[in-house]
Amino acid sequence: MPTPETDYYFRRFGFCERQIGTPPQPDLGIIVVIPCFNEPDLVGSLESLWLCDRPNASVEVIVVVNSPAGCSEEIRSQNLATLKTAAEWTGQRRDPRLTFNLLQFHELPPKQAGVGLARKIGMDEALRRFDDVGRLDGIIAGYDADCQCEPNYLTALERHLRQNPRSPGCSIYFEHPLSGPLPPQVYEAVAAYELHLRYYVQALRYAGFPHSHHTIGSCMTVRAEAYRKQGGMNKRKAGEDFYFLHKIIALGGFTDLTGTTVHPSPRPSDRVPFGTGKAVRACLAGAEIKTYPLDAFLDLKCLFDRVPEMCRIGTTRAFEKLDALPVIVRDFLGDQKFADALAEIDENTSSAAALQKRFFRWFDGFRSMKFIHYASACYAHRGGVGEQAARLLAAMKYGPACGAAPPLRDLLRVYRDLDRAAKGILTDTPVGQGV
Repeated sequence: MPTPETDYYFRRFGFCERQIGTPPQPDLGIIVVIPCFNEPDLVGSLESLWLCDRPNASVEVIVVVNSPAGCSEEIRSQNLATLKTAAEWTGQRRDPRLTFNLLQFHELPPKQAGVGLARKIGMDEALRRFDDVGRLDGIIAGYDADCQCEPNYLTALERHLRQNPRSPGCSIYFEHPLSGPLPPQVYEAVAAYELHLRYYVQALRYAGFPHSHHTIGSCMTVRAEAYRKQGGMNKRKAGEDFYFLHKIIALGGFTDLTGTTVHPSPRPSDRVPFGTGKAVRACLAGAEIKTYPLDAFLDLKCLFDRVPEMCRIGTTRAFEKLDALPVIVRDFLGDQKFADALAEIDENTSSAAALQKRFFRWFDGFRSMKFIHYASACYAHRGGVGEQAARLLAAMKYGPACGAAPPLRDLLRVYRDLDRAAKGILTDTPVGQGV
């Protein structure tokens, strides 16, 4: 029988009934969830996990092979072929410490079908499994059907969250392959897109946002209890990872795991409306990969730099400080009804430190992204990713203040080093607490 909290979760948020009948190992500690849609290379992803060093706890892999009702015969045939090949592969590999479960969902509601629902089905099943053995601190790891990982992926994940027992989850360091059997243009495109992702995270950190992490579905983990507490995965067809992880980050204590590496696929794809595959495909068609202008983040920095003082002097005098902000920031705060939000924050806090935490609960990752889009539109252009990434490094004192931008791969190497240097330790209390 599920615990009352888990039973409530499934009555409110559940999509389907239990899928796996065999009981989990009592020491189950990690469940890797893989959505799989129209994917011919699933076995390569499974092989990468199979070759991993075994952690102390038992591990399960849940694959959700899925398609919407009414999909093309080509997709249906590919899914069936993938299931057959994967079933043969898993049947030849027996290890009670690492087991594989293949789930089939061939007739999902077209309005809901997509990567979000597929992840939800697998992650919900993982919650059930951890609830069965009373291990709600167990780790649910997101992965993709075309990913590879380093051999220490499972052991590093187990060790990291054991060393950070209050962390509700973590973002795992990633690198796209930059060479291989695909055409050279593919690797140039994926290098530019990866640079865009890293630039965004580093620019937010430079602006002073305290909860800036990569939000990539194949590189995310969450504890089962935190997953349940925050209402589980959404059903979005794209961007599901961003929206889900920012709910987990809001709990506080979210960390970065940099001691292992996930290698997402660089292949062009049209399976989701945006993301790596879509960006690579557009780049191959002649589009330049753009990013947000650094000016938008500098405007945001003007606001975030003033937050400690605004919180210290109280709401009445805080509004006097708004006059010194860029017009773009003032207009955005007006649109977002900042006055009402600040009054509510002030009413429910008893110290400057608590007020600052609640401010960043309000001005969270969603609102930060919304501001960057708003400000970028005001600047009427998106800059080339190389140019903007070089400007940020110069502002951070990592490069020359002027001159031609370095080659994209050189920039990417620096940004990878910056992300790899992130410390996977707890530096905050839950967002909004400390009242």
